[in-house]
Amino acid sequence: MSKIRTSLGVLSLGLGLFTAEALYSGNERFYRDWFLPTARLVVQDGETAHNLSLYAASHGFILRKPRNAFPSLKCKVFGLEFDHPVGLAAGFDKNGEAFMDLLNAGFSHIEVGTVTPNPQPGNSRPRIFRWTEKDAIINRCGFNNDGHDTVYEKLKNRPWEGRGVLGVNLGCNKASTDPTADYVAGVRKFGEVADYLVINVSSPNTPGLRSLQAKDKLRCLLSKVLTARNELSKKTPILLKISPDEDDQSLKDIVEVALDSKTRIDGMIVSNTTLATYEQAMACGAAPMLSNNEQNTIVYGGLSGRPLFQKSTDCLRKISGLTKGAIPLIGVGGISNGEDALAKLNAGASLVQLYTSFVYQGPPVAHKVARELNELISSQHLATTD
Repeated sequence: MSKIRTSLGVLSLGLGLFTAEALYSGNERFYRDWFLPTARLVVQDGETAHNLSLYAASHGFILRKPRNAFPSLKCKVFGLEFDHPVGLAAGFDKNGEAFMDLLNAGFSHIEVGTVTPNPQPGNSRPRIFRWTEKDAIINRCGFNNDGHDTVYEKLKNRPWEGRGVLGVNLGCNKASTDPTADYVAGVRKFGEVADYLVINVSSPNTPGLRSLQAKDKLRCLLSKVLTARNELSKKTPILLKISPDEDDQSLKDIVEVALDSKTRIDGMIVSNTTLATYEQAMACGAAPMLSNNEQNTIVYGGLSGRPLFQKSTDCLRKISGLTKGAIPLIGVGGISNGEDALAKLNAGASLVQLYTSFVYQGPPVAHKVARELNELISSQHLATTD
């Protein structure tokens, strides 16, 4: 019996040491194929898993990976220096709790937020649903965040200076009677601190928000936002994050306003999540059984991950064709490897961001996507010079 106990002890110790080494070294396959699938079985609620991941990140449980390992990928966009094009999209670090550790994981830039003037709880839980078979997520969070003042306190001393780029994604409160004033307040609050600001008018989870993409409303919004920005001591780049669900005429209208001399912004992020269908929501438990007549009366949330890739890339390509290189674009939606990132760049993006693949592949995905992108671009360069 004592030999059995000894053997089990040795086995447990060995397994523990292997797990610790794999986690510490950032073993990509270990995270993707063993650790994270096991964690999803143990912690089945998507938001609880997210909060645990954020806690781990904010307490240094992420291996440091060099951002400057690929000098050929360095780029200058919006007047800012990026070690490579791969960043983390808004939504993971809503309140600026873990941006330093996330930069240390290998991302070139982190987008904090979405942040609203006043704290708000967001929509009722559950509100994050994993569609594991498709490497996708449906969320209907509704801009849950701690508000301008709390987030500002974490950012005001710019601790990331020289270690990467940090943007702040701005939103409006659900109960706001003047959404434009909320965005202006965000510009005034974070404009002196952030490296760039994002005007997020494209989340599907705040009622009426996407209507701000309409031509006249967008013109009014950007005019006031840019006026506020121009009153600052520095001309912080202003970006607009758009929906992938707009028709061609709406995209033309958005670009017309974005390039107008009176409302010209510094860049666009393409795109936000897409409206989840009833069938997609049913597949991951985000919708109850409904009759045919009821199915189109509910917003199930925003779909991200692999199913978003083609739609967001098509939207990016259209925006690129309309802007004709006049302003830089950031490609977001369904990126999980270097090939996906390259497809976004080829569609017109100068930078890319990911989020859902971070959930499914863990912290190693930042370095992995940058490395694979570097390899693909290097191989293409060699092929053209042979």
